[in-house]
Amino acid sequence: MAAVTSKLLLLIAALALTCCTPTTEGLKRSITRMQFYMHDVVGGPNPTAVRVASRLSNYTGTDPIAALFGSVYMMDNPLTATPDPKSALMGRAQGIYAMASQRDEFSLLMTLTYGFTGGAYNGSTFSVVGRNPVMSEEREMPVLGGTGIFRLACGFCIARTHSVDQMNAIIGYNVTLIHY
Repeated sequence: MAAVTSKLLLLIAALALTCCTPTTEGLKRSITRMQFYMHDVVGGPNPTAVRVASRLSNYTGTDPIAALFGSVYMMDNPLTATPDPKSALMGRAQGIYAMASQRDEFSLLMTLTYGFTGGAYNGSTFSVVGRNPVMSEEREMPVLGGTGIFRLACGFCIARTHSVDQMNAIIGYNVTLIHY
């Protein structure tokens, strides 16, 4: 009787696992390529990114990169179709970025969700988590998920700085998403 019971429990567990395990079988794989511009405004009367944490003020060095190490910013940046801030609004990039370098290179650790508010991608999002060495001409970061038409997304984005005015920047993104 115990052998029958354990076999029955094993069968029930296997069925439960099969029913509850996500699969892409039967789903159509799609590839989406898109381009947009993110407007990161740190200064002025209407910033879209604000510092929410910073290192202790006891830093006495002269390295400007080390002075920013540990600073964390919360952002809600507009995404537009062209570098012009008045061009069509496609959505918003919301999340955090932190100054991750202590020396030699200005890099960020970014955790962002790009949400779209109109057009073919309305209501859909994808998320990027990764290192962004902002002084490099071209930066590649991974896409680690999505919602809406970008459900189960994976892929990458290539970021290129279009322009910088003090701490404010316009960044061009070319994104390739594989989704189901």
